[in-house]
Amino acid sequence: MTREEAIVILKKFFMMQGVESEGLNENNIGGASIGDLAIYFEYLPEQQALKCSALIYKFREDPKEGIIDGFKEEEEFERFSTGGGFVDYQPENKGLFLSRVYEEYVEELDFVNDLEQLLGASRVWGNEVLERVSARVFGH
Repeated sequence: MTREEAIVILKKFFMMQGVESEGLNENNIGGASIGDLAIYFEYLPEQQALKCSALIYKFREDPKEGIIDGFKEEEEFERFSTGGGFVDYQPENKGLFLSRVYEEYVEELDFVNDLEQLLGASRVWGNEVLERVSARVFGH
């Protein structure tokens, strides 16, 4: 996927969500709040791919040992839908996400539907799965 193609489908997504956005900034980053959910985008020029990441949880400090592994275990057991994404901890911003990577251009409406599923899954993971993992790891 070219950067220009990424911008086109991002603009369509933002428009359908009622959000004003240019898609990506000069650093190939974009994002938006959709209701109470957050989604971020990064164009990866070396891969010619667009990474889309729906926030599950933002840690204030580095996560306690076992938390990220707990989320990865939940992903492996497939108890909860990932909305087509994968569990993705990004240490540079201490964010836990469900992410998808698009290497090929997809139809705009398919992209919008994919991201709506990803956002919906991030809500479940931020509530139910976070609670399950915390209880298991910390014994609460």
